[in-house]
Amino acid sequence: MADLRDVALGVLQDVLSKKNPTTKDVLVFGEEDNAFLTMLTLTALRKLNFLKQIIKMLVSKKIAKQNVVAQAALVLGATELLYMQTPDYAVINSYVNLTKSKTDKFVAGFVNAVLRKIAARKSEFLETDKGEFFPQAFRTLLRKSYSAKVIARIEKESVKQPCLDISCIDSESAIKLGGELLPLGTIRINAKGKINLMPDYDKGTWWVQDFSSALPVKMLGDVQGKKVLELCAAPGGKTAQLLAKGAKVTCVDISEERLNVLRENLTRLKMSPEKIVCGDGIEFLENCSDKYDVVLLDAPCSATGTLRRHPEIVHLKTFDDVNKQAELQRKFLDKVDGVLKNDGVLVYCTCSLCKEEGEEQMEYFLEKNPNYKIENLKNMIGKELEQAVTNEGFIRMLPQVLTKQGGADGFFVACLKKGREDVF
Repeated sequence: MADLRDVALGVLQDVLSKKNPTTKDVLVFGEEDNAFLTMLTLTALRKLNFLKQIIKMLVSKKIAKQNVVAQAALVLGATELLYMQTPDYAVINSYVNLTKSKTDKFVAGFVNAVLRKIAARKSEFLETDKGEFFPQAFRTLLRKSYSAKVIARIEKESVKQPCLDISCIDSESAIKLGGELLPLGTIRINAKGKINLMPDYDKGTWWVQDFSSALPVKMLGDVQGKKVLELCAAPGGKTAQLLAKGAKVTCVDISEERLNVLRENLTRLKMSPEKIVCGDGIEFLENCSDKYDVVLLDAPCSATGTLRRHPEIVHLKTFDDVNKQAELQRKFLDKVDGVLKNDGVLVYCTCSLCKEEGEEQMEYFLEKNPNYKIENLKNMIGKELEQAVTNEGFIRMLPQVLTKQGGADGFFVACLKKGREDVF
C-alpha cells in the first residue's frame, strides 16, 4: 500500500506544480490491482479545491512552495481520512513516514499535526463539502463557451465515476457482456476487475470506447468499400469502427508509441487497415496525392471533455493550451481539402468542451471553403439525443446529456459535405 501511496504522491506533486502528471497512465479503469490507487488519486483531484481550503484553514503559517511533498501528502491524507474509510492511524502513519523519507522529520511532524486535526474534525468538514470541483481558472475558461448554469451542470456530472463503454462487432458478445444498451448501440457496463478477463476479450469481438468517442463514425452511415483517411488515428477505437463497417482505412498518427497500441488493438480484433503511417499529419496532407471519400480528423485538442476520467485537467488547462491546440487544428483544416474527393465528407471531431476547438473552427473552415455544406446530424443521431445537436447541425456532447445512464465525455462532431466549386 505504501508504494501505491508513493505513486499517488507523485501524481499530486505534478498537479500542484502545474505539470502534466508523469504517472497518470497508472490510472487504468478496471485494473484490479490499481483500484485503491485509482480511487485515491481521482478522489483527491476531484476534491482538491475543497481540501486545499481545509488545509489553509488549519495551517497557521504558509506551507513553503518548495514543500510540494508536504502539500501533496496532506491532500492525499485528507482524502483517505474523509472519503475512503481508511483507519486514521494507518493514514497518518503512512503519510508521515512517506514525507519523512522524502524530506525531513520537521516537515513530517508538520504533516502529522495537520492530519491529526483533520481526523478530529471529520464530521464538521464533511458537512461543509458542497461538491465543488472546478477551480476558478477553469470555470473562467468555460465561461467563453457556456453560461454559469450550464457550467454548473457540467461540474455536477463530471465528478461521477464513469462507467465502462464498449463497442461490439456482434450481438452475441454484447449479450455476454450484459450491461445497458445505450442509444446508437454502445454497451455500458459497471465492470470491475481486469478488462482482459472479461467475456470474449480474446475473441476480439469488442473494444473499449466511450459513447461520445464512437459518435463520429456512427454519423457517417454506410462506409462499405469507401476510402477513408483517419488523421490522428491512435489508439484505434474509430479505426476499428470503420474497419468493422467495411471501410478501406489509411491511419496516420505522429506517435509511434500510440500507433503500437493501435496495432495491438487491431491485432486482437483481427482487423487490418490498408495502411498505417507514422508521421506528422499536416505534412502527410501536404504531400499526399491520393483522394479519399472520407477524411476523419480526430484533431489534437485540450481534451477538456475527458475530465471525468482525467480530473487533473481542470487544474492544469489554461487559455494558452486551448489557443495552442486551436492554432494546430486550423493548420490541419487548411490542408484537408486537397485530399478529399468532390462529394466527399469531412468529419471533424475533438474531445474538448471549448467552442474555440469546435464550433469556431467550423466557422473558420466554412469561410475559407464555401463549397462545403454542413450535414445536419439531427437526421442521424435520433430523437433520444436531439438535445446534443446544435442549431447549426453539429453534435455538442456534454456530460449531462446522458445523465440517467451515467453521463458521457464532452465531445464535438461536425460532418461537412464537399461540393463542386463550379456549382456555387
